[in-house]
Amino acid sequence: MKSLLMLLLLLIVALAIGTAFVWSGVYNIAADSPHWPITENTLTILRNRSILSRAADIQPPNLEDPALIRSGAGNYDAMCATCHLKPGKTDSELHRGLYPQPPNFAERSFSDPAAAFWAIKHGIKASAMPAWGKSMEDSYIWGMVAFVRRLPELTPEQYQTEVAASGGHHHGGGEDHHDHAEGHEHADADADHGADDHHDHDESASAAPISLEGLQGGAAPAAEHAAQAFQDALKRGDRAAALDLLAPQVRITEDGATQDLDDYASAHLGADMAFLKEARITLKSRASALTGDTAKVVSISEIHSTSKGKPLALESREAMELERNGEHWWITAIRWESAALDEHAH
Repeated sequence: MKSLLMLLLLLIVALAIGTAFVWSGVYNIAADSPHWPITENTLTILRNRSILSRAADIQPPNLEDPALIRSGAGNYDAMCATCHLKPGKTDSELHRGLYPQPPNFAERSFSDPAAAFWAIKHGIKASAMPAWGKSMEDSYIWGMVAFVRRLPELTPEQYQTEVAASGGHHHGGGEDHHDHAEGHEHADADADHGADDHHDHDESASAAPISLEGLQGGAAPAAEHAAQAFQDALKRGDRAAALDLLAPQVRITEDGATQDLDDYASAHLGADMAFLKEARITLKSRASALTGDTAKVVSISEIHSTSKGKPLALESREAMELERNGEHWWITAIRWESAALDEHAH
C-alpha cells in the first residue's frame, strides 16, 4: 500500500511539474529555434515508426512506367518543388523557413515507396506536410512517388522537359489546375521567391491597370512585330520560337506573382500553348512607345474558347517591355490581365 501511495504521489508531482512547464511558456515554440536533441530524436523515431507500421501493407504499382513518372512531374513542380526543391535549386524562401526542414528530393530520394505514398496521402502532424489525399486521387499520388524516385538523376533541363510534357498540375477529385477558365490562369508555379530567386510580388500587385495611355500605334514597329511573333509561337505550339524571343532575365507577371524564365518554361509555357491552341484570338488594338533601345508594347485582344465544355469569352490585356538585341528585339517583361467579356454587350 505504501508503494502504491508513493507511486501516486510521484505521478501527481510529475503532472504538476508538466502543467507548470506548459503553462509557464518557457518552451520556445518558434520554428527558428530547434527542438532539444532528445525531443527531435524522439519525434523522428515516432514519425518513422508510425509511417512504416501503417504503410506495411501498401503495394506499389509499376513505378518504372514512363507514363506514371511523367504524370507526377507537373504535380511535383506545382505542389512540392517549393519546399522539396528541384534540380538546380539548393534553397527557396519557404524551404529555408520551415522546421523541420523538408528533405531536398533533387539530391536524395527515399528508400520506401509505400511509406512515401502514405506520407503524401495522409500528411504529417506538426510539420508543413499536408495530407494531399484529401484532394488527390491515389493514382496521381503514385505518379509523384514515381517521379520523385527519378528526380535525383535529372538535370535542370531534363526536369523542365518532364514537367512540360506532363500536362501540368492535375490530380482528379474534381480538381484540374491547368485549366484556363479565367484566361491566363496557369498551373501553380514554384512559389519560392527568396533572395536568390528574384521573384517580386509587390511591384506587380501595386502596378496600374494595363492601358494604351501614352502609347501610339506603330511607334515601335519592330517591337510590335516581336510581340506578335511571341503570341503566334504560343498559338501554334512552337516552344523553341517562343523561348527564343524571351530574354534570359525576363519576368512574367500575372495576378501579383512574377516568374523567371526557368519557372515559366518549366510549366506555364506548356499550359499557355495548350489553351491558345484551340482558342480564337482577335487583336482589337495595339500601341507602343520607343525609347532608344527599349520599347513598350500593349496589346488588347478578345479570346474565345471553351472551358469544361462551356463557351469562354475574355478580354486579354498584355503589356510587354522589350530590348534591342542586335538586329532583333527580345522580351524582358510581360504582364497579363484578363477579364470575362459580357457577350450580350456586343
